[in-house]
Amino acid sequence: MKILVVDDSRIMRTIVKNSLLQNNSALYSFLEADNGVDAFNILEREHVDLLLVDWNMPHLNGLDLVKELRILPKYKNLPIIMITSEAAKYNVIEAVKAGVNDYLVKPVDDKKLLLKIEQVMSIN
Repeated sequence: MKILVVDDSRIMRTIVKNSLLQNNSALYSFLEADNGVDAFNILEREHVDLLLVDWNMPHLNGLDLVKELRILPKYKNLPIIMITSEAAKYNVIEAVKAGVNDYLVKPVDDKKLLLKIEQVMSIN
């Protein structure tokens, strides 16, 4: 499964990747972007099975990236999990309305991340 990890923090991208790799490294390959614009460009060039995206990023934030992707038919069914420090209930609701399949609040818990990925991927 090819996963695009989008976060402006290199450390967070590494944490997310390492949490998945230590559990089942044979299943995953990764692409990385540090903002929504770069992520969109990668998605236009590469096939991606899952998008893990932060909310707060420069140039194009995660919420706006999700909204732009969901408008386009080819990304309508792309599984998207938002991983963010935005923990307020209204943020979760806004993200779900924008089109995320699931939502995870930082800090990332390995087991919760794996469970959410399994759930989202089984739906699609």
